[in-house]
Amino acid sequence: MLFQQIAQNKRKTIYVMVGFILFVSLIGAAIGYFYGSWIGGLLLAVVIAVVYTLIMVSQSTSVVMAMNHAHEVTDANAAPELFHVVEDMAMVARVPMPKVYIIDDPSPNAFATGNNPEHAAVAATTGLLAMMNREELEGVIGHEISHVRNYDIRISTIALALTSTISILVNFGMRGLWWGGGNRDRKEGSNPIDLILMVLSLLAIILAPIVATMIQLALSRNREYLADASSVELTRNPQGMISALRKLEGGQPMKNVDSASAALYISDPAKKKRESSLFSTHPAIADRIERLEKM
Repeated sequence: MLFQQIAQNKRKTIYVMVGFILFVSLIGAAIGYFYGSWIGGLLLAVVIAVVYTLIMVSQSTSVVMAMNHAHEVTDANAAPELFHVVEDMAMVARVPMPKVYIIDDPSPNAFATGNNPEHAAVAATTGLLAMMNREELEGVIGHEISHVRNYDIRISTIALALTSTISILVNFGMRGLWWGGGNRDRKEGSNPIDLILMVLSLLAIILAPIVATMIQLALSRNREYLADASSVELTRNPQGMISALRKLEGGQPMKNVDSASAALYISDPAKKKRESSLFSTHPAIADRIERLEKM
């Protein structure tokens, strides 16, 4: 059951990621078509996505840690339990030891970031260290190390870059509309099909940010399920992960969390209760626990 769950979540992640890339291409083509050349719009979207992704990937660790006010633990004696648990979980997962960071916040939480296992980092809050026992801490860190091993850290960075690309394209399209853009060479009403395609392109531009956010959040939720299952694979102790999730659910909201990196955390740092899961950064804790209990 454990390995079937991991394989299923990996497949879902691939499907969502491919869909995200296709959606970025579609928005670029829609904007290009509205202005006379769908190929030009598609190429523009690809160029922006590639450039922005390269920038984000190369600077992800330093940028994310600075955004979340984390400070690096360079001496194991400064946080011995955290440091050694990260070391142990990295050894079990057969990945290089990531850098270790601590965030001064009483709310229990943690996240991982980086480009690849060789340039990864794990951050935990002081609240997490105070609240979790050894088995629970291993479950949480195993979860974060799983993000590193499964390359979720790179996927989340690429997803953020693709979302930013869509925002840039939509801003470009809306500015053009505001200033009376569009393909002025087309004769109004000369081609009903062309008119329909123009309307569809306009709708795509308007709805793109909402759909992009939904895709990014769906990808984030799926990664959490995968990391939960992978943590149990590493620790061989589902009860440690389950107990940690229960404590995370009862924790208070974080004080100075950056909203752009909220999806990276093991649980929603804002502790928001949303009626619809489509706009949730994380799956419900109860659902995550239920999946673990069935393994």
